[in-house]
Amino acid sequence: MREFATLLLAGTVAGSALATAAYAQNPMVGGAAMYATRNIVENAVNSKDHTTLVAAVKAGGLVDTLQSAGPFTVFAPTNEAFAALPAGTVDTLLKPENKDKLVKILTCHVIGAKAMAADVAKMAMDDGGAHKVKTVGGCELTLKADGGKVTATDENGNVANVTVADVEQSNGVIHVIDKVLLPKM
Repeated sequence: MREFATLLLAGTVAGSALATAAYAQNPMVGGAAMYATRNIVENAVNSKDHTTLVAAVKAGGLVDTLQSAGPFTVFAPTNEAFAALPAGTVDTLLKPENKDKLVKILTCHVIGAKAMAADVAKMAMDDGGAHKVKTVGGCELTLKADGGKVTATDENGNVANVTVADVEQSNGVIHVIDKVLLPKM
C-alpha cells in the first residue's frame, strides 16, 4: 500500500511539474505570467508594461474584438514605446473625439492570423528577406527576421523590435515591441 501511495504521489508531482512546464514555456511579460489558456485581453491586463496599451484598447472599444476567437497576432507596444511618442500624443488619442484615429493606430498592430516568430522568419525568408502583411486596420507592415531577431516596420519607416516573442494566447499570439507602429496619415 505504501508503494502505491508513493507512486501516486510521484505521479501527482510529475503531473504538476508537467503542467507547470507547459505554462513556463510562455514568457513572462511585464512581470506577469502569460497563460496560453487566456485570451489577449485577459493576459494583457496583468502586464505592468502594457497599462497604456490596455487603456487605449478600452478607450478604442476594442476589448470585445480582442477577446473574440481570432486568431490574432498582436504587436504589443510597451508603456515606454507609447511614452516615446511626442508629448501629449497619448492623452490626445485617448479623448473620445479621437476614437477613430486611436482605433486606426491600434488595429495597425493586429494581424488577422496567428504568426509565431518562426512563421515570420519563414515568410520573410521565402520573400527574399522581408514579408509584407496587411493588418486588421488596413495598414501594411513589413516583417523581417534576421538571426532570431524579428522586426516590424510601419508605412512610415518606423522599425519596432520584437523584445518578447511568441507569447501564446487562446486566440492568437502577442509579440511585445519597443515602438508604436503608425499608419500613414
